[in-house]
Amino acid sequence: MVSRVIPVDDFDLVIFGGTGDLARRKILPGLYRRFCSGQMPEHARIIGAARGEMDDAGFRDLIRDAIKEFAKKNDCDDEKIGAFLQRLHFVTIDAKGEGGWSDLRDLMRDGVVKAFYFSVAPSLFGDLAKRLHEFQIADDESRIVVEKPFGRDLATAKALNAGLAAHFDETQIYRIDHYLGKETVQNLMAVRFGNILFEPLWNAQYVDHIQITVAETVGVGGRGEYYDKSGAMRDMVQNHLMQLLCLIAMEPPSRFEPDSVRDEKLKVIRALEDIDHHHIVRGQYDATDTEQSYREDAGDPRSRTESYIALRCLISNWRWAGTPFYLRTGKKLKARTSEIAVVFKDAPHSIFGEDAGRHANVLTIRLQPNEGMTLKVTIKEPGPGGMRLIDVPLDMSFADALGEEADDIPDAYERLIMDVIRGNQTLFMRGDEVEAAWAWTDPLINGWEARNDVPKLYDAYSSGPEDAAMMLHREGRRWREVKE
Repeated sequence: MVSRVIPVDDFDLVIFGGTGDLARRKILPGLYRRFCSGQMPEHARIIGAARGEMDDAGFRDLIRDAIKEFAKKNDCDDEKIGAFLQRLHFVTIDAKGEGGWSDLRDLMRDGVVKAFYFSVAPSLFGDLAKRLHEFQIADDESRIVVEKPFGRDLATAKALNAGLAAHFDETQIYRIDHYLGKETVQNLMAVRFGNILFEPLWNAQYVDHIQITVAETVGVGGRGEYYDKSGAMRDMVQNHLMQLLCLIAMEPPSRFEPDSVRDEKLKVIRALEDIDHHHIVRGQYDATDTEQSYREDAGDPRSRTESYIALRCLISNWRWAGTPFYLRTGKKLKARTSEIAVVFKDAPHSIFGEDAGRHANVLTIRLQPNEGMTLKVTIKEPGPGGMRLIDVPLDMSFADALGEEADDIPDAYERLIMDVIRGNQTLFMRGDEVEAAWAWTDPLINGWEARNDVPKLYDAYSSGPEDAAMMLHREGRRWREVKE
């Protein structure tokens, strides 16, 4: 199988915050990989823009070091790096003032795609959007990319949307969530809507429940002060997990195109029921002999911010009525993993007797690590001695299935940035979608703040608070084991 590289139009991409951590770790190494794959037009240019005083040569040296540190080792060819760096330029910009904007305008070309990546704090989004138009740098065909957090509640999300809408049309705004750029997330849609095998079973009649897990082994570390103002609900559930929930639960769109897909995702969010507080478990990781507690990492000995959260969600529509969706995410858990598990109901009648036990089919979509899918099916255990049933996995990992070609699968940022250049918004959030997610999230946060709820402590590198396990046990279910 030969991978097909789809070319893009010539472009000028400006990265505001071009010397920042995200640009060095993800954006520019990702663009370098697309360059190496032949996906970058001959004259395409990347312009870093930031406050610091720097010239083109200094910026290129910075990005050379970033590529060698963060790109895969077999990608780091000195000749290719040198050719890529010649496409890089730098402008010193004052986001809130006048400095540098005329220089940026003079550097931009006409007749190419103009894209602007706002890799900066959300408080600067409005300033950047305003100056791009004041200095006539952007036009009606330009595109802007904005990073999360997109607000911390409904009011701030609406304000950010309004600030961008004052200067850009919704068709020009790309709200990026890197989870939607993962190969397995897109394969989820292919599995659902490209196979007659699954879609007829994808409903409350056949699905017992669905689990969505995003577990991390790291703590908040140096991000403690920021994280303590957001917590797991704002940092992960409102965006990443909400997007995964939408893709797993949405109705088939009429076409695989931006507004058709995003219309169906929005319907899922609006169909989410309010959650009773008994179906919310919040936790904080505790100290160990070798590890600090969350409160120590956050620098607040009285913090009530959650580093872990588990939710039981219900969707009020015909497809999913009565089927629970269990969401959980947390830091300093026993293993790093992100997965979606669709747990099907037991067969309505077993012909094999009680000794055969209960055996449910489970489709697991692994987002990280080792992206792939596993379908657990029931077979007869080999050997004599009667009909003994066991569960075995039908396993497909990208590394095994695609071999060397798996190494060339674009990572999330690579794919999404190229989609921006192509003008494809399918994998980006729309403004009304973001606001609907906050409209559902805000009452949950306001509820536990009004009750003065204190997060449950859990041991670092465990599976999380015991209360989260009990939430499922009360319904005769259990979380899937968190493992690499």
